[in-house]
Amino acid sequence: MTTIKLSEKNKDFFEKVYQVARLIPYGRATNYGAIGKYLGSPRSARMVGWAMNGCTKSNGEVPAHRVVNRLGVLSGKNHFDTPSLMQERLEAEGIKVQDDQIVNFKEIFWDPSEELDLNK
Repeated sequence: MTTIKLSEKNKDFFEKVYQVARLIPYGRATNYGAIGKYLGSPRSARMVGWAMNGCTKSNGEVPAHRVVNRLGVLSGKNHFDTPSLMQERLEAEGIKVQDDQIVNFKEIFWDPSEELDLNK
């Protein structure tokens, strides 16, 4: 496992990612790229993924289970305490998952650029 030393800039970006993730409504999901785009970094999906992977062991303060890849695949599932925990949390919110992918992802997709006021 490689340890990445975060710069202060990255730490600030990660906190912004967490702030957006905390706003994802119950029963909805978004993707890494949508969060990056909202934060003004449309090419930062991978960095958003790193941020989410780093918070999955927390006490649930950041709902990382609601953030998936652009196709609705649970690409971060291996960063949870168990590989099935991400799916279990989504299903507990009424989100159907089949073969590690959210069913009807387009219907439950939450786009922060459309749902949040960019001037906040």
